[in-house]
Amino acid sequence: MLKRVSIQGYRAARELEFEPRSGCALVGEASSGKSPVLTAIWTLLEAAAPPPTIDDVSSHGSTGRIHLEAEFERGSIFLDARPPDTLNLNRAGAPPVLFMPANLRSRTLVAPATGRGAADVAELFRPPLPEHHWSAADGGLQLVQGMERLLASNLRRFVLLIEEPELYLSPHAQRHLYRVLRALAQRGNQILYSTHAPVFLSVDRLEELALVRHTSDAGTTLFQPEPLAEAESFRALSEFDSDRAELFLARAALLVEGRSEKLTFPLVFEALGIEADKEGVLVLECGGKGNIPLFARICNACDIPYVVVHDRDAPLGRRPIESEAIVNRQIREIARKWRTVVLVPDFEAVSGVDGRGRGRKPQKAWHRYRGSGDVPEPLLLAVEKVLRAART
Repeated sequence: MLKRVSIQGYRAARELEFEPRSGCALVGEASSGKSPVLTAIWTLLEAAAPPPTIDDVSSHGSTGRIHLEAEFERGSIFLDARPPDTLNLNRAGAPPVLFMPANLRSRTLVAPATGRGAADVAELFRPPLPEHHWSAADGGLQLVQGMERLLASNLRRFVLLIEEPELYLSPHAQRHLYRVLRALAQRGNQILYSTHAPVFLSVDRLEELALVRHTSDAGTTLFQPEPLAEAESFRALSEFDSDRAELFLARAALLVEGRSEKLTFPLVFEALGIEADKEGVLVLECGGKGNIPLFARICNACDIPYVVVHDRDAPLGRRPIESEAIVNRQIREIARKWRTVVLVPDFEAVSGVDGRGRGRKPQKAWHRYRGSGDVPEPLLLAVEKVLRAART
């Protein structure tokens, strides 16, 4: 299918190139440029798509030219425009495409489609005639049912572009739709979608993520991480759930050892008058210090800013036991010293939330930090570091 896509001068994408796999999740903050990437691909592939206008031309350092190009199995296609004056294009051999923008989710679902066999696929997304009344239709449910019908059909080798497939769906319906999309990709179709839902992201397929970012200097950029090693990929899959998959949607992550830190740090942020969610900071519990190197490697692979907080597990002047010393060294080598805050001897001692009366830790943390700006220096340092990372 599409092997390489190049977008130049289109809206905020001044110079953008990527290599989509059979499945490709565009991930980024609101207004980072995910939807324009999908729209540009539709404009390039679909004859019924409106041609670019003067409003689509990049406004920053632009020559007034829009150039879209894609390579696929049998050659390449391009669209070259200087709106409103010239439009040159070659779509010969382009794969059929269906575009499902968010603004059509509760109506027709599918944007105009004229490619070979595209009308047959679009028909699968129409509800059965007795239910064919769009004002009463559930757009999310119609999308799921249409994808199920497509999977059951013999129609293959389509490019599907979907904005926010999670819209109007409950979490379990989102999980089901993700599995259907995975099955469609495995059967010869190519699925590209934008999403803000962790359910549609999988850590064992890092190479299928396209991290979309926007800055005033560079405009919209896109970063594709390298896949994890096979052994590490399976381990990551076993450790990730939808909460941890929020990592790919965060501006910065605070990697901590366990549940005590995960419960306490939001209270620390609150005590300092900082709203972590507003800052896009995720407090990610790694399931033990031994897993922190894995999550740090994932952050490195995906270029996600992060800070690690972990126990030294020994007071100053005493060497930790060998197993703890090995993990401490691994974390330092992977995350680097400037991204690491080491708690001496451990989180409980530093935070004032001791380990006695284990079930009372959250209650103790709440009483310790509620309405108080009195935060221990190491925890304050961790918050300052991760805020700096999120705001940079």
